[in-house]
This record gives sequence, structure tokens and C-alpha cells, in this order.
Amino acid sequence: MKRRLRQQQVKSANPLWKIFDFINFFRLFKNTVIIEIARYIPSMKLKRWVYIHLLKMKVGNHTAFAFKVVPDLLHPEYITVGCNCVIGYHTTILTHEITVDSYREGFVEIGDHTLIGANVTILPGVKIGSHVRVSAGTVVTQDIPDYAIVYGNPMNIDKK
Repeated sequence: MKRRLRQQQVKSANPLWKIFDFINFFRLFKNTVIIEIARYIPSMKLKRWVYIHLLKMKVGNHTAFAFKVVPDLLHPEYITVGCNCVIGYHTTILTHEITVDSYREGFVEIGDHTLIGANVTILPGVKIGSHVRVSAGTVVTQDIPDYAIVYGNPMNIDKK
């Protein structure tokens, strides 16, 4: 399924040069500081509390974020993670993307009892089902149904 993204065309310089047209400088600075500190918090409970209360992410009970997980700096509040999930080491969850002529943003949803392996990149606008296994190094470019096993770049889906 095609990713669900809102897109804004930019006619002058690329959108990265105009990033503060899309987000407030102080909000971006606050998010950056919080995320950089949270990446190194060893306590799963404290890290989860920071993500929920300071970044406004929606995170289910018993979900664990490993060392150096990177939620999106611009819109972490667009991220929803279900209950009893494991988000692996150095995973990046994006809710925005910038091309040379457009700015795009979209929500990311991760279902319950899902494992995201190490060094995974999740692109904006995707929904990952429940009981899914995403192997290390995968780039998630599209929706993933419940109970699937996903691996690789380009992404491959094995359905049970």
C-alpha cells in the first residue's frame, strides 16, 4: 500500500533551507535535546515516560526502546507504538521526509507485540501490524500486515 503522506511543494530553495517554515525553531531545539538525552537513558520505564510525557508519543504498556533509538525530531507526536513491543538498537522512526522540492509528513503506527530489530529505518506514513517481526537493517517502506515477518532492503514481507 502506498504510504499516507501529506505533501507540500516548495518552489524556491529546497525545504531543508526553509525548515522553520514547517516547525518552530524552539520546538525543534527542545525535541532535539530531549531525544538526544533519551537515547542514552538505560531505564526502559524512564525512557518510555520521557517519550510519552515530553515528546507526546503514544506508547503502550511494557514497550521497550533499546539504546540509541531515534524518534522523529520534527513530529514525535505522530508516532504510536502498541503494547509489549521491542524497538531495537539504533532504530530510526521518521514522520517527515524532505526532497529537493517537497516536504512530506505522515503518521507511523506500530501494533501490539511487535519486534523491530536493530538498525531499522521506518519511513513516514506506514502502519506496522501486531505480532510482526522486522529483522535488523530493514528499511520499512510500506504497510506491514499482522503476523508478518519482514526483512531486507528492499523490504520483503513473508506472511504467515
